[in-house]
Amino acid sequence: MSAIFSTGRHEGDSVRLEVSTEIAAPPEQVWAVLSDVERMPEWTASMTRVRRLDEGPLAVGSTVRVEQPRLRPATWRVTQYDPGRSFTWQSTSGGVTTVASHELVSHGDAVRVTLIVQQTGLLAALVGLLAGSLTRRYIVMEAEGLKRRCEQGRDQSA
Repeated sequence: MSAIFSTGRHEGDSVRLEVSTEIAAPPEQVWAVLSDVERMPEWTASMTRVRRLDEGPLAVGSTVRVEQPRLRPATWRVTQYDPGRSFTWQSTSGGVTTVASHELVSHGDAVRVTLIVQQTGLLAALVGLLAGSLTRRYIVMEAEGLKRRCEQGRDQSA
């Protein structure tokens, strides 16, 4: 398995974590797996349950309830959606707004996937200190799980 590249940064009332990995699979396959959000728990242990709260394809305005170990359930709203390339969703709780982006860039025979979590708000720095290592571990688990699922050649999204 190739390396997972990870960075983190605290700036005032903002915390940003970024994880990237290369996946040796067609971009259409990676997108199909990543954008089928309700099946995320099948390939990452960082999520125990993901449930769409509305009907139809994932799009701007879609809402999703995510349950993760050691965290309170959260409702996420899709704020940006570029089919085949990226989606961003946002959740607000306890004075902290968390924005999570999922970005794909194709190059050659691989896809670079970048996952970004940015937390802002009056309590973001404190939450970053208390839960930053858990958040980093979870986005690394997501990147690793996505890579494993896609490189196995098993498009489980259909």
